[in-house]
Amino acid sequence: MAELHADQAEQPDVVVITDQLAGERVDHALAHLTGLTRSRIHQLISHDAVELAGKPVKKSRVVEAGEHYSLREVTKPEAPLEVVATEDPTVLYSDDDIIVVDKPVGYTVHPAPSWEGPDIISWLQEEGFRLPGLGVEERPGVVHRLDVGTSGVMVVAASDRAYSALKRAFRNREVDKVYHALVQGYPSPSSGTIDAPIGRHPSSSWKFAVVREGRHSITHYDTLEVFPGATLVEVHLETGRTHQIRVHFQAERHPLVGDALYGADPVFAKKLQLERQWLHAVSLGFTHPGTGAHVSFRSEYPEDLARALQLLEAQ
Repeated sequence: MAELHADQAEQPDVVVITDQLAGERVDHALAHLTGLTRSRIHQLISHDAVELAGKPVKKSRVVEAGEHYSLREVTKPEAPLEVVATEDPTVLYSDDDIIVVDKPVGYTVHPAPSWEGPDIISWLQEEGFRLPGLGVEERPGVVHRLDVGTSGVMVVAASDRAYSALKRAFRNREVDKVYHALVQGYPSPSSGTIDAPIGRHPSSSWKFAVVREGRHSITHYDTLEVFPGATLVEVHLETGRTHQIRVHFQAERHPLVGDALYGADPVFAKKLQLERQWLHAVSLGFTHPGTGAHVSFRSEYPEDLARALQLLEAQ
C-alpha cells in the first residue's frame, strides 16, 4: 500500500453528489464529478482514501443526493533519506483520547511495505498505547503526518471519538499548525503569502511542484531571524498539501536548507552539518475531542537543527 507523506495534514478534496447522480454507484458518480478514471477511483477506495462522514466507503455503495465525499490523494513514499533515526520519540501528553508525540527525524508516521525504518505507530503500540480501530488497519489513530525528514509535534487519536473529531478538524482547517523553516537566501517580502497550486511533478514521481492544474495551496510566512545566506521563517499553513512548505519555498527560489530533493545547495548544508531539510513542526493547537477545551503543544528544536543555527550565528 502506498504511503502518504505531508509536511502537514493532507487536506482532501470534497465532492458533493448532485441530484442527477443519486442512485449511481459511488465509483461511477465520483468519476463523473472529478474527471478521474473509474480505475483511479477504485484505487483510492482500496486505500481508504475516499470517505463519507469520516469513514471509508466501499466501491459498491450507492450514493445519495447531497452527500459529501472526501477524496485524499494517494502518493508514492518520499525518496529514501540518508539520515537515520538517532533518538526515540517522546510523548508530550496523553489521555484516553489523544497522544501528542514529539517526532524525531528518521521516523515515518506509520508502517508501509516500502519503509524499513522505525515508525511512530509501531513505537506507540510497543510502548503499550491503545489505538482506535477506525481508519486503515496499519495506521490506526493517524489523523495527519510529518515527513520522515521533518521533526516536531504531532497528534495521534487514542479513541474512536477522537479519531473522528480530529479528522474533521484537520479537514475543516480548524487546527493551528506552526512550522519553523530555515530557507536559503532572503525571501522578499520578508513576510508574506505564497498562493500557488501544487500537483505532481511533471517528470519525477518522488516530487511535487507548482503546476497550473494543481490543487489550491496557500502558505503564510514571517521572518524570524536573518543569517548569512539563510533566513529563519515561521510558517502557518492555510491548506495542507503534500510537501507544501518545501514546494512553495523552492518555487520562490528559496529552498529549505538541506532539502536535496527540492534543490537546496548540498555544500551549504554540509557546512551546517545538516543531513536533512531544516523544517520543524513547533506547535499544534486544536479543540480537545473529549473536553472541548482548546489545547496547544510545543516542540523544541532538536539537536541537529539547533546546531545549524549556532553555526550560522558564529559566522
